[in-house]
Amino acid sequence: MNRLERVSNDIKHHICDIISRHVKDPRLGFITITEVKVSPDMHYAKIYFTVLGDGKEKKDSEEAIKSASGFIRKELASCMNMRYTPELDFRLDEVKECSKNIDDIFKKIQQERKEKGQDVN
Repeated sequence: MNRLERVSNDIKHHICDIISRHVKDPRLGFITITEVKVSPDMHYAKIYFTVLGDGKEKKDSEEAIKSASGFIRKELASCMNMRYTPELDFRLDEVKECSKNIDDIFKKIQQERKEKGQDVN
């Protein structure tokens, strides 16, 4: 594992801890940090997250996490021993939702073929 991967994993671990223990925004839903990508110079980090719930809950949680990003960065600086704490860019991770939608479409097609008596393989 190279240095960028280690730093990304450390940031992910600490951010999960900070959000669960210290961020007290009522708009914040059940958030899962899915991935952290740190730039090669370690000055920027993109944090991808998912939220359980409907569109309004996702939007509210996204606003809450973005408004708390300065606080999270400050807490992260105190947890990690880095010369420079990266700027945090929180982004809603929609990849899992898209893959679930595609999977649902394939299941529906497969079910329709079964009902018509076509070969499913």
